Amino acid sequence: MSKQELTVLGQDGGGCCPALLAEPMDEERAAELAKVFKALGDPVRLRLLSMIASRNGGEICVCDLTPAFDLSQPTISHHLKLLKQAGLIASERRGTWVYYRLLPATTDQLAQVLARPGSTSRDESAGAAS
Repeated sequence: MSKQELTVLGQDGGGCCPALLAEPMDEERAAELAKVFKALGDPVRLRLLSMIASRNGGEICVCDLTPAFDLSQPTISHHLKLLKQAGLIASERRGTWVYYRLLPATTDQLAQVLARPGSTSRDESAGAAS
């Protein structure tokens, strides 16, 4: 991944993004979203995000994330930094440990971009069950 800074969704002052299938996306918005999807395009980062999002209490210590991977602590920290730059997670230092939590506003915006116009999650789950 390049060293360029990732743009956090929703920081442009505009409203929420329209669904991908509702209208064509402009070049700027596509570039912005591509950076977030690129952050999610690595299996390690996707697993990290899943571990953070599914944690009871809404946050997890980096000390609980690192042992789940066969990677060095600096590598895990690099992946977490990219997720944070993409606006998917936030962190807070407490003593020697850093705790991470999901930023649901960003994941909600991604879900809205990918949603079909007029569909709801209930519609989708009913379709998947049949």
